[in-house]
Amino acid sequence: MIINCDWHIHSCVSPCASLEMSPSAIVKKLQEKNIQLAALTDHNTTKNCPAFAVLCKKAHIAALYGMELQTSEEIHVLCLFSNLQTAMKFGERINTIIPFFQNKPEKYGDQVYVDENDNILGEINKYLQVSASLSIDDTALLVHGLGGLCIPAHVNRSAFSMTSQLGSVVPGEWDALEVMDIPPTYVLSSNLSTKVPLDTLGYPLITSSDAHYLNDIAKRFFNLEIGYNSLYHENGTVNLNTIRRSLKLRPTK
Repeated sequence: MIINCDWHIHSCVSPCASLEMSPSAIVKKLQEKNIQLAALTDHNTTKNCPAFAVLCKKAHIAALYGMELQTSEEIHVLCLFSNLQTAMKFGERINTIIPFFQNKPEKYGDQVYVDENDNILGEINKYLQVSASLSIDDTALLVHGLGGLCIPAHVNRSAFSMTSQLGSVVPGEWDALEVMDIPPTYVLSSNLSTKVPLDTLGYPLITSSDAHYLNDIAKRFFNLEIGYNSLYHENGTVNLNTIRRSLKLRPTK
């Protein structure tokens, strides 16, 4: 069996995302686009994951929960979990290691979290688009220690990526790499008009939308071949062992 996936979606709690990106609106769009496995990945928070979980279950969409963490190197990393409670504990942990910088909604954007009916439950005062005091390697250790997936985000983008911050893809305990295109290329810092092939070191490659607006959802979805393996555990959570095996079948360059 082949399933359609989008693992990089922001909701209305991310300051850079549109307020239209409520979990209910996101799930409705996922249904329209026939996405069968989706992840909610806001900047440095998991606050909208509970509503996302309820709505995905009702819509029969398999769900992963987590965030797009900004590491101390200013690299964005997708941190994904199949268990909602684990994701929420991870979110609480990250909240303690990001600095307090007062958000100014009129300048940086709103950071509201909601329930499954779009009722506002609260607003995060701490500005979320900051770096946690956690390196990319330590991020992988923490995520894997909790049983999750660690995927450096948009590694060939010109900002907040491995190539922008480190100059290349670096080896580490990554379950996959998210790229902007396949085969991936990147722009040389010494010659901004030149794109060259990106050495991805043999890691599995995925693409996802990085959606901040509803119409962006599923614009760069990817497929996973899960064969006859079960997508779910008996308790209804996504089987990450199946996902890990399926990622190994993805392109590597």
